[in-house]
Amino acid sequence: MGLFRIVEEDIYYSILPTATQYSRNAIFAGMMPDQIARTMPQYWINDDEEEGKNKFEEELFRNQLARKGLKYKWSYCKISSGPEGKKANERINQMLDNDINILVYNFVDILSHARTDIGLIRDLAEDESAYRSLIHSWFIHSSLFEMLKILSSHRVRVIFSTDHGTIRVQNAVKVIGDKQTSSNLRYKSGRNLDYDPEKIFEIISPAKALLPKTNITTKYIFATNKDFLIYPNNFNHYAGYYRNTYQHGGISLQEMLLPVATLEPVS
Repeated sequence: MGLFRIVEEDIYYSILPTATQYSRNAIFAGMMPDQIARTMPQYWINDDEEEGKNKFEEELFRNQLARKGLKYKWSYCKISSGPEGKKANERINQMLDNDINILVYNFVDILSHARTDIGLIRDLAEDESAYRSLIHSWFIHSSLFEMLKILSSHRVRVIFSTDHGTIRVQNAVKVIGDKQTSSNLRYKSGRNLDYDPEKIFEIISPAKALLPKTNITTKYIFATNKDFLIYPNNFNHYAGYYRNTYQHGGISLQEMLLPVATLEPVS
């Protein structure tokens, strides 16, 4: 790209589950999920609730700053579409007056879900190489790249990271649960889970992993390797439907090891 140089780069661990509801909320709050649920229940939505799970990232970050006694001029913006990205770019001069600007770009997460549900996207991102190529094509034509080109002429630091990775799943593993069981294909949380313990990673005591529980018998189970968790009803259909899709929430190096890089303009 030639616009920025990498000042520092590293790898850190995501938390379990490697799903946005848990991992991104934990980053913004500076707290583990059970701490958020206990101390700020108004900002935590349980797995079995229908509401959006990441509606309070701005409030969680504001609380973190206040809790640590940090006083910064800052902004937060979540970008889920092209027009939203263009609006953010129109406010660059305003953002340059801030100490911190948080920009959450949802495209890659949206793409992974779209690849599961939309046949055309499956064809365009048939394997890992094609998937990366599609993301690269989006990036070079995105409002994010436009923002970086503008920022390259200013004295700023840009930090890139993410809250979880993703993995292309291959093998269906059967799990039985009730109506309150979470729907994610790489992890399940609930109270009446039936599964083969040799095929999954289980957390029987959520408190030890700093995870919330909705009742006294709640447990968490996680798919490993390239497995995914589905119910026995119409098993073969769903096993075929979700095979080779990109999922997250489980425990694998691809989901857990996350890059973080600090960039400065070259000029």
